[in-house]
Amino acid sequence: MQAVTLGPAGTYSHRAAASIADEVSFRQSVTAVVEAVVEGVAERGVVPIENSIEGSVGESLDALVEHDVAVVREIVTPVRHALIAREPDLETIASHPQALAQCRTFLDGEYPDAAREAVASTAAGVDLAREDPSVGAIARPGAAEGDLRVLAEGVQDRDSNATRFFVLAPAAERSRAGGKSSLVIYPQANYPGLLLELLEPFAERDINLSRIESRPSGERLGDYVFHLDVEAGLYERRAEAAVDRVESIVESGWVRRLGSYDVEHVVE
Repeated sequence: MQAVTLGPAGTYSHRAAASIADEVSFRQSVTAVVEAVVEGVAERGVVPIENSIEGSVGESLDALVEHDVAVVREIVTPVRHALIAREPDLETIASHPQALAQCRTFLDGEYPDAAREAVASTAAGVDLAREDPSVGAIARPGAAEGDLRVLAEGVQDRDSNATRFFVLAPAAERSRAGGKSSLVIYPQANYPGLLLELLEPFAERDINLSRIESRPSGERLGDYVFHLDVEAGLYERRAEAAVDRVESIVESGWVRRLGSYDVEHVVE
């Protein structure tokens, strides 16, 4: 199996993708990863969808609205950050914005005067640290190679830090089998009680919602798209009935069934 994910090599996305594919290639944005799947360049795409500390990844949610793909698996991997550098005296700490945010307490306490530089990935931060001894990187401990060394481990604010990734496939491979399902709902309407109407069909059928997220539709101010994860497979009659009911409510909009899938936990 060949998969594409955020690069360069050595990121948490790389670790997640390597767990499901023999060959992994890289793109510089989530949108580019999704487009590679849509265009048939890659069999699978692996994108971060949510972090337990910093919440959902907006670019991933938006890409699932703009492009018709299937979610065929969820991968959950723990995030264990380390401070990596050539020397201990640091003027700048570089990493992905979410990684910097996940280590805010450590950085405020140990490096309050160091500038924080947001880069495209944790691996990109490591590259900067390799080039400049005054730069440290927040990344996986295993990224410390060559002249780099781990100055501190476990620097994330919470030990429970973990990231969910979606494994994406072409829309034709969408499945109704699995323990969870994901939906995108665009009501193209806004009135009192709308959100309650959209959620009631699941509550009435005893289906738990594990995540609900609203994102601007981009059409106009105050217009939203809703992302739902439900703890039921679309093969179940209750889930099918609930989604059918939602579709009848949003007649002027649409509902996209991203698919049903199972969850895999990847530690290394």
